[in-house]
Amino acid sequence: MTKGRFAPSPSGRMHLGNVYTALLSWLLAKKAGGAWILRIEDLDRQRCKRAFAEQLLDDLRWLGLAWDEGPAGADDAAFCQSARDALYARSLDALREQGLLYDCFCRRADLLAATAPHASDGTPVYAGTCRRVTDAQRAGFVRAGRVPAQRVAVPAKESVFCDGHFGEQRCDLARDCGDFVVRRADGTFAYQLAVVTDDALMGVTQVARGADLLAATHQQLFLYEALGYAPPQFFHLPLLVSADGRRLSKRDKDRDLGSLRERHTAQDIIGLIMWLCGFSPRREAMSLREALDAFDAERLPRADIVVTDDSVL
Repeated sequence: MTKGRFAPSPSGRMHLGNVYTALLSWLLAKKAGGAWILRIEDLDRQRCKRAFAEQLLDDLRWLGLAWDEGPAGADDAAFCQSARDALYARSLDALREQGLLYDCFCRRADLLAATAPHASDGTPVYAGTCRRVTDAQRAGFVRAGRVPAQRVAVPAKESVFCDGHFGEQRCDLARDCGDFVVRRADGTFAYQLAVVTDDALMGVTQVARGADLLAATHQQLFLYEALGYAPPQFFHLPLLVSADGRRLSKRDKDRDLGSLRERHTAQDIIGLIMWLCGFSPRREAMSLREALDAFDAERLPRADIVVTDDSVL
């Protein structure tokens, strides 16, 4: 059976872009007759707060987006990443046993100063500096009190997958992705390792998320293979952007659920998103049932979707 999921980070109030992702991931799963899982991605203990998680659950319930599997509350250990470190540690051990990990002593300043190429999404590609660290250098770092992060060493190998919306995607892992962190120096497990472990163990077969994560999918596919897991079908969504091309964010207070709930019903917001995506010829209130009937993934645009103030008010 198809299992889709929505995995938000409770670092602030959900905004229209989050609701768009939640709704489309729900529609994709339900159109396939499948289940929809909710997971709280609160790896970042400093930015993610329980109060935000509780508000997130309330907002989803208000929208009518009921999850088939997910947290009963904001601190449900089975569906909150902050309580799943033991599972991530096992994945890390499996990578270590295959000789895929190495210590990285680079500090932020070292990474910013490195002259490395950039991935297609603009992020710097790690230059592999600590792959070449000698025993003497390592001992010096330890004496100086430097605690290393853990990186995965990727080969010079082509990664290929077919995205459900954007079609075939290719990259050279070494050139375009580079070795990436799976556990930070402070002990926090990195998103890439956590999300692969969670999706695999939760039986997720369909992942719908923003197109800004297309490049990261290659790293995750490498981990799926290394850990012996079957990857899900990925379906990346065009982003909701402001008139000047900026991706909607939690800083856009006029478009967060706190503001939107004061001015609109849940059906208004569902109808707005369906209209912005081109699934409805008019902006009008829609129930989830009506949205499911109108949803056609083939009609979703590939270009980013512009949201103006007039369209939200």
